[in-house]
Amino acid sequence: MLMIERDSFRYRLNWIENIGAFWRDPKSKISNLVSVTAHENPWTIQVLRGIRAPGTGFPFVIMLGTMWHRRGRYFCVVYRKKPVLVLEFRSESFKRWVIPDNEVNRSAIRIASPTLDLPASAQ
Repeated sequence: MLMIERDSFRYRLNWIENIGAFWRDPKSKISNLVSVTAHENPWTIQVLRGIRAPGTGFPFVIMLGTMWHRRGRYFCVVYRKKPVLVLEFRSESFKRWVIPDNEVNRSAIRIASPTLDLPASAQ
């Protein structure tokens, strides 16, 4: 679940996601958010790029954790073929976050970055 903490976004993982991702809740400054895009199918080369390490991944089932790509590191929380939001950041440890497209995550983005154009839901 996407949370707002002062001037930062934090993606809060539950305890089982922490184990699967081999990572604690990632954090990024709101001011470094560049864009948000919605994708109906997360299992495309436009969304998931590179290799997964560390984390848990079974194609078309789950992708939790870090993906390494020549353009940077991505943090992923993808379940089955559910729609996702891709948050692009500049100057952060994770260049992209690929997270579930749901109303909670969209609301946090709207509150934190009211001037950012949020795409229509992919659902």
